[in-house]
Amino acid sequence: MAWYLYLIECEGGSIYTGVTNDVAARYAKHASGKGARYTRAHPPLRLLMSMEFANRSLAQKAEYRVKRLSASEKRAFCRQHAITG
Repeated sequence: MAWYLYLIECEGGSIYTGVTNDVAARYAKHASGKGARYTRAHPPLRLLMSMEFANRSLAQKAEYRVKRLSASEKRAFCRQHAITG
């Protein structure tokens, strides 16, 4: 089963990074206020990008690397990869 790394732009300009096996359903949870604690406090504005991985482990390793980036570095990462929003 494929897993995805996804980045969401939130109110205030911050960027939330997560992994899921269903990007649309997970984004809907965030948008409805039932997602992560962070997106409940910082509502999502748009999906910046998603990237497919072969399994959860690979997606989580990528998530770890991306979460270490600054917001501007995350935006550059999105520009370099498949942008969906």
